[in-house]
Amino acid sequence: MGCGPSGASMKIVSALINLLLMVVFLGYMMIWFMKPTNTFYLNWFPDVEKKTSSTYLGKQGSTILICAFPILFIATIASLYLHLEKKYDHDHNTSKSFSRMILSKRLAITRGPLGIVTWTELTFMAMFVSLLVWSLYSYMHDMFAFAAVEAAQEKFQVWEVKLETAGLSLGLVGNTCLAFLFFPVARGSSVLQYVGLTSEASIKYHIWLGHITMAIFTAHGLCYVTYWSLTHQILQMLKWGKFMVSNVAGEIALLAGLVMWSTSFGRIRRKIFELFYYSHHLYVVFVIFYVFHVGFAEFCLILPGFYLFLIDRYLRLLQSQQKIRSVTARILPSETVELNFSKSSGLSYAPTSIAFINVPSISRIQWHPFTVTSNSNMDSDKLSVVIKCDGSWSHKLYQILSSASPTNRLEVSIEGPYGPPSTNFMRYEKLVLVSGGSGVTPFISIIREIIFKSNTTGSKTPAIHLICAFKKYANLAMLELLLPVSGTTLDLSRLQLQIEAYMTQETEPKTVNQSSIRTILFKPNPSDAPVSAVLGPNSWLWLSVIISSSFIIFLLLTGLLTRFYIFPIDHNTNKKYPMPASSAFGMLFVCVAITIAASAAFLWNKRENAKELNQIRTTDMSTPASLLYETELESLPRQSLRQATTVQLGRRPNLKKILSELKEENVGVYVSGPGTMRQEVAAVCSSFSADNLHFESISFSW
Repeated sequence: MGCGPSGASMKIVSALINLLLMVVFLGYMMIWFMKPTNTFYLNWFPDVEKKTSSTYLGKQGSTILICAFPILFIATIASLYLHLEKKYDHDHNTSKSFSRMILSKRLAITRGPLGIVTWTELTFMAMFVSLLVWSLYSYMHDMFAFAAVEAAQEKFQVWEVKLETAGLSLGLVGNTCLAFLFFPVARGSSVLQYVGLTSEASIKYHIWLGHITMAIFTAHGLCYVTYWSLTHQILQMLKWGKFMVSNVAGEIALLAGLVMWSTSFGRIRRKIFELFYYSHHLYVVFVIFYVFHVGFAEFCLILPGFYLFLIDRYLRLLQSQQKIRSVTARILPSETVELNFSKSSGLSYAPTSIAFINVPSISRIQWHPFTVTSNSNMDSDKLSVVIKCDGSWSHKLYQILSSASPTNRLEVSIEGPYGPPSTNFMRYEKLVLVSGGSGVTPFISIIREIIFKSNTTGSKTPAIHLICAFKKYANLAMLELLLPVSGTTLDLSRLQLQIEAYMTQETEPKTVNQSSIRTILFKPNPSDAPVSAVLGPNSWLWLSVIISSSFIIFLLLTGLLTRFYIFPIDHNTNKKYPMPASSAFGMLFVCVAITIAASAAFLWNKRENAKELNQIRTTDMSTPASLLYETELESLPRQSLRQATTVQLGRRPNLKKILSELKEENVGVYVSGPGTMRQEVAAVCSSFSADNLHFESISFSW
């Protein structure tokens, strides 16, 4: 927590920033609400267009101003806010209070195709669906008024003209969905962090929006194909307009979208993940031909979300090019591996963060997310992830490391880590952590954080009740990971820890050698580097610089091209200079601007942090060559862990009974595991009328 003037100043600054961004966001949403009306199209927009249309930005200047600028402004200011919060408010109290205000966790739906939905999510969902319904009604109502006149002019039936109008209206409504589609998948987004979300937690919003978007665009395409067929204009499907909408481009975009959509349904995504993963790269084809279909001026409506996604994607690409220094691997008897990597001391992350791992010796193109189990406070020079065998990729990795003569070097690239801006579990009197299988991995980082707090601060830490369900007795060895391998003996007696482990498929205890863990020391390589933030310790500040400077570069490039090349030909008529060419230039300038700004920031930070990275490399190179040995954890902490653990055989936990017996006034119930377990715990929590239970669902990756 900040103290003195800094703490007081931060509260004032945060209040002002929250107010400013709320006003800008409400104004932005008002534009979307008014956009389908004649008031907007016949009065507001022409007036704005008249004042902003220039020889530099053309008629797209108005769309950039009212649709693109507000969100990019919010993202820039949010980045500055997060930087200030990290610098002055180390406990993140202001962000927690803001996210609590915005994101209430009270449950509304616990079972069903939507999964677990809170009342806040349900409210925003209802508001968004209402916006779509209102937009569709308004577009169709206003355009249907001219259907009879248009039918008489074109010599078509009135209902046929209305069918075309319905198709156009659906396309315009689809643009509204598309405008929000890319926000949840920007992993390092300042917008998500500002409101207390992570990309892992918000991926379900991307799924919901994706289904709605493709359903609307599919209906849009079917309406037009049916209309052209009925009115004997089927050759319109082959039209590539020079100054108007390009139908061929729209069809290609729709086909790419349909392929992505058809492979994204739950069953296919879970059973044939590679098909889903690779087909989703068709988003590049979808976006390019969508821009050719509608023109770059119309694309500016959805530009903000895609712009922030491109920045995030390019920064991840830059980070992924560096090979990371692998330090050790711990092999557990339950086909589980803990990988430990060298880390820059300036890199900090919250518990429950995830990192994306690539091992080129297995696959150069596959990236897999894993929960970070290390604690940045306790392990200042190390980052750890836990990998449980479940799939061909993880089995290949386990085979490489568990063989009789394991590799002496593991080449790895890492993206991340990504995690929540703050954690709320310290505010609870008691934590009930419910996990299934490898869902225990996020709780390792939480428990390690509380171990650190209980040993280094005088503040009271919450009592912990860990309920974990495993199929096999051998999986019990995963609990060994609760104890970090550290040179400092930690006093677990200060930790109020109770562990209930349930073996669901075994009724007889088995002997598992938990006293020893096989550990591999990897041979260092001079070219390897520690895990570090892609933009250094001041990542949020640099992100604000990238967003603002790249947008300025984009405007300069667009302005120069328009003023000295397009305007002398077209004179802002949009009838002389080909729309596909201007669209191509627009997309090119977005990519060039982001590349220039992000690359400059990355190279600057790489040069500034070179001294620290070289010191870490020098230290790593002094490590002995590859070594295989058996290690025993500190006996005292391990004994305390055993005493705190109760093993139940052949049964599942009675969650309703356990939760109903809680007497504490403020209990945080965290669940991490399969979807069925999450829904079961959510249903139990929502069945109680007591206000002392606070449900949290944690995304885990292993």
